[in-house]
Amino acid sequence: MALRKIVEDGDPILRKTSRPVEKFDERLWTLLDDMKETLADAEGLGLAGPQVGVLRRVVIVLDANDEPIELVNPEIISREGEHEMPEGCLSFPGKWGVVIRPKKATVRAQDRNGKTFEVSGEGITAQCFCHEVDHLDGVCFVDKALRFISPEEVQRMRAGETR
Repeated sequence: MALRKIVEDGDPILRKTSRPVEKFDERLWTLLDDMKETLADAEGLGLAGPQVGVLRRVVIVLDANDEPIELVNPEIISREGEHEMPEGCLSFPGKWGVVIRPKKATVRAQDRNGKTFEVSGEGITAQCFCHEVDHLDGVCFVDKALRFISPEEVQRMRAGETR
């Protein structure tokens, strides 16, 4: 495993659409392992292929227990409710905004071996599913932010939330 450089604001790869994964092989497994290590090192909640310079539909999201979920070729298949949530991004360090996201989201994806599965998440996990799948389509949270906020406001907004 290896740490990968996280692509930051201004890099055109963040605005491109990722291609589906077709080969479920060691190259994919290495990418997934590297992304998990990179995410842990960055202390983030999610990471998408384009954020490490790879235009493939691959995402890592931490679940409610901080365990990584590998999502290959993910698609959001259902959304329930909505609320305004503070949101940041490893590719936009120091920038925070308020974004409307679903309270619950279900994703259909493939695992590292190509087997299809579904997983649901609520709160921050649902937010991460949507945020990372957006990355695969070249959409960044700054495009959806209702307004930008300070880190202190993020803390105040999250004070009552649990993961």
